[in-house]
Amino acid sequence: MVMVVTVDIEIDKPKDLVWNAITDIDNCENMISGIKKITILNKPSTGLVGLKWEETREMFGKEATETMWVTDAENNEYYCTRAESHGSVYVTRLSLSDDCSRTLLTMSFSGTSHTISAKILSFIMGPLIRRSVRKALVTDLEDIKVYIEKS
Repeated sequence: MVMVVTVDIEIDKPKDLVWNAITDIDNCENMISGIKKITILNKPSTGLVGLKWEETREMFGKEATETMWVTDAENNEYYCTRAESHGSVYVTRLSLSDDCSRTLLTMSFSGTSHTISAKILSFIMGPLIRRSVRKALVTDLEDIKVYIEKS
């Protein structure tokens, strides 16, 4: 079973400033309220691909830590992250498009269940999970917007 959620937000700053903020993974816990802690596990000598970190968030009233890594990136355009947990694979893509001094930041999240238990849980809890994911993504984007626009 696959779940896909896509949200976007317009930020009143140029694309390069937005890119610099969203790729500063070390600083995400200061930018995004849902992130409680970031621990960098691997930092490539150049570029983003291969950057790996642990991200701790509060989800459903409990702290959860996931290992994430950048799988694909094009400078000032997009990057994709991957996480694997509880029988599912999660892929998130942050992409940018600009219009003069404004930037549209789009976040797409997909979750694919691979184990029988994950598929059953996804089937039963799918609508609730989708709403929770959408709410979390919108909050993340709003936090990013506020952080960048006040900088």
